[in-house]
Amino acid sequence: MYRGLRLAARTAPKLATLNSSAALRKLPLQFQHVRTYADTIVKVPQMAESISEGTLKQWSKQIGDYVEADEEIATIETDKIDVAVNAPEAGVIKEFLANEEDTVTVGQDLVRIELGGEKPASEPKEESAPAEKKPEPEAPVAPKADESKPAAPASPKKETPAPPKQESKPAPAAAEKPATLGNREERRVKMNRMRLRIAERLKQSQNTAASLTTFNEVDMSALMAFRSKYKDEILKKTGVKLGFMSAFSRACVLAMRDIPAVNASIDGPNGGDTIVYRDYVDISVAVATEKGLVTPVVRNVESLDMVGIEKAIADMGKKARDNKLTIEDMAGGTFTISNGGVFGSLMGTPIINLPQTAVLGLHAIKERPVAVNGKVEIRPMMYLALTYDHRLLDGREAVSFLVKVKEYIEDPSKMLL
Repeated sequence: MYRGLRLAARTAPKLATLNSSAALRKLPLQFQHVRTYADTIVKVPQMAESISEGTLKQWSKQIGDYVEADEEIATIETDKIDVAVNAPEAGVIKEFLANEEDTVTVGQDLVRIELGGEKPASEPKEESAPAEKKPEPEAPVAPKADESKPAAPASPKKETPAPPKQESKPAPAAAEKPATLGNREERRVKMNRMRLRIAERLKQSQNTAASLTTFNEVDMSALMAFRSKYKDEILKKTGVKLGFMSAFSRACVLAMRDIPAVNASIDGPNGGDTIVYRDYVDISVAVATEKGLVTPVVRNVESLDMVGIEKAIADMGKKARDNKLTIEDMAGGTFTISNGGVFGSLMGTPIINLPQTAVLGLHAIKERPVAVNGKVEIRPMMYLALTYDHRLLDGREAVSFLVKVKEYIEDPSKMLL
């Protein structure tokens, strides 16, 4: 008996550290019934090298809820993406160690989960039997008067003298309230981290780069005819919807061969004293989401054909709208294309996405009268805007780049030569 007590004394401290049924089964049988569950603390996960904190945006579960292994239990909003926090093992949520909208850091305790147990079976709803209709009570019947008894004589009424006639005074007029002109309520909503980061970076771009914008217009007739001719065939063979973004991306890549500074950047201390030229082109594609503008990156565009570019852009756009972008999806980028035309923008000046040197803005396609071979014709026209960093790009180079893009779009066959 004493040997059993000594064994229990040696084993008891280990019971508190058990966190799985596998470890529990290693104990002698006489101690396995002592504890069948253990608690674990889920911490804020690693997000990226440059991100150490975020905002606990939402709990996906409530206290007392059962969660499966790898099931999402919370969402943390960072400057760039939303990070999902998943349960390490199946169990029951026992305690939240942070509140929604709290700022949390990597490694911070987030939630306590009691491990083990089985998912509770959903209880079938019992059909309630129809309630029996109770009979309505009958209204009481007033007893009939006894006609054999004579009615009591009515008591004579005493006449009271009428009070003298008083002069009526008009009621005081109610105070008139000032008329209001509609609803004047205000709402204050805290900026989410992504919007704060966008605002910070855009202002940093304006303060750092010597920004200048040059404009041109492009006749979209040839590209629209090219797309109309091949879009059904490409969709049938590859499942990719051919748009205009791939053509502009390809045109930019070819124009960069003649103007490589468009794809370069300034680096170094004290504002930068070194130019970094690249042999690859990673294009950031601006995508509007509910939380703000994000710029996922399509890498090595110079090695892709138009169908490959279109597919990569579509995949990134879907991930952005589904809120599934990762840090790696948005890291880097050597040039940006922003298509405000899909929202109806006729003309605008995009802002450079630092440390890049230039950004191309596309706008709405509008039919306008233009001079073609000495005649006035109605053509689908688009304004192009190139905002560039004048510290690195001279005006001649920026204008030449935009003219080359225009030429490729107006004659797509040149992109195949």
